[in-house]
Amino acid sequence: MKNVEMKLEGNILTIKVDITKEFGVSSSGKSIIIASTEGNQAIVPDHDVKIGLNVYRKNTN
Repeated sequence: MKNVEMKLEGNILTIKVDITKEFGVSSSGKSIIIASTEGNQAIVPDHDVKIGLNVYRKNTN
């Protein structure tokens, strides 16, 4: 994962992303990647609930 922190407390999942970070241009060139789970990931190890997250901004170049 890139720039994604997850915390599970009881039944509440909290996701933390620093929106000031950038990880380059997406493969389409239309977006700047800010954070990604890079596919579906378990919310914590060995958990049956999964998450797939992409955070991006429009590429203005």
